[in-house]
Amino acid sequence: MKNSSQSGFWNNKRVLVIGAARQGIALARFLEGRGAHVILNDRKPEAELISARDMLADTTVEWVCGDHPLSLLNRAEIICISGGVPLTLPLVAEGIKRGIFLSNDSQIFLETAQCKTVGITGSAGKTTTTTLVGRIAEAAVNMPNASYRKAWVGGNIGNPLIAHVDDMSVDDLAVLELSSFQLEIMTKSPHVAAILNITPNHLDRHGNMAAYTAAKVRILQNQNREDIAIIGQDDPGAWNQVDKVRGKLITFGFDDPGIGEIGVFSQDGSVYLRKGEKIHLLVKRELVGLRGKHNLMNVIAACAIAWGAGLPEACMPIGVEGFKGVAHRLEFVRTVRGAFWYNDSIATAPERSIAAIRSFDEPLILLSGGRDKDLPWQDFVRVVKDRVRHLIVFGEAAEKILRSMNSDSEKRITITRCQGLKEAVFTAARLAQPGDVILLSPGGTSFDEFRDFEERGECFRRWVMQLPDGE
Repeated sequence: MKNSSQSGFWNNKRVLVIGAARQGIALARFLEGRGAHVILNDRKPEAELISARDMLADTTVEWVCGDHPLSLLNRAEIICISGGVPLTLPLVAEGIKRGIFLSNDSQIFLETAQCKTVGITGSAGKTTTTTLVGRIAEAAVNMPNASYRKAWVGGNIGNPLIAHVDDMSVDDLAVLELSSFQLEIMTKSPHVAAILNITPNHLDRHGNMAAYTAAKVRILQNQNREDIAIIGQDDPGAWNQVDKVRGKLITFGFDDPGIGEIGVFSQDGSVYLRKGEKIHLLVKRELVGLRGKHNLMNVIAACAIAWGAGLPEACMPIGVEGFKGVAHRLEFVRTVRGAFWYNDSIATAPERSIAAIRSFDEPLILLSGGRDKDLPWQDFVRVVKDRVRHLIVFGEAAEKILRSMNSDSEKRITITRCQGLKEAVFTAARLAQPGDVILLSPGGTSFDEFRDFEERGECFRRWVMQLPDGE
């Protein structure tokens, strides 16, 4: 199939867009504006899609709601799927079987955008790192004689950049967070591609680590020799993919990569650039306001990516200073009767919960649960038994977490089981003592009780804010 960047490519094309969330709505409008005949399909009934339909009321997009009928394939030349739509959905699987071309908004954006593109993926830290790169880029475009006219930040982070592609110029920089769900069908790579880490995640979607890793590595596979790949050297899952690099390699990690290499590293909490024989200080330790070793790694990664994208070194401390994190990612909520409450709802895998736990030295009350993604919990158990004073489990994953905790008899901690998150919050409030940290870091997804991790985090914040200050 011809590249969709060619003039007139979409004119009169019959395109089926599956999923009417932000990605699907933005893509439907883009395609319709280029002359395509668009069908937007979502399993939700029409009554639940009123606001979405209103957003496209000025278009000729056709809506099919409430189901995914296979008959739609008879009218489709191209299928475009949103990130939350699995390839195993019968409508998609049958389309693949029939040889119908498959794409998504990120693929089409990369084919269409005229500016330099940066793509960031990883099992953890994508959003924080992408946000930091965006802050550094914003500082850069505001400097005299700036290399870029404007910086755009989006992708899986929540803002589909396909909605803004017509406003971009060749002098702009686009920074995208890319998930494995998006990457698994993509055949286009960004000019600067970063893999932060690859640890077990989304195995309920991908089936096994090999398939999940293969999806992540696609971010590198369509680069050329002039492109730049940025790989985390401290994470085996990412570093084992270094042989897939086709462009120029920049590394990042806690250790100096050594004379002759190009990479960003940390020493005593400050961040440095190694370029051949020279070392440059990029960000002083006192400017890093994020808590936890994993967040320092995100700062290191962001500086490596920013440097790879040609952003000035002087802009890196500007982008890092004052950044307190992204909502639902080790977000401080409030102090209640001397105890400190943190919202880490983004932690939808045990590996992410482990990183959050290790960010604190204070006595911990941990709230874990949600819906399991068929991931291993053994490492989580060891860290919890070593670092957590009291564990509160909730949701569908509660039973699996309890079994995992009980399978290791070396050390016992006190555990309370709750039906849902609200009960867990008020249980934690009764147990909390001055100096404790109460940490929501579930290790499971939110889909057993909430629409997404953001809604879960917002409810957690609201319930914590309702707690009385007095005894």
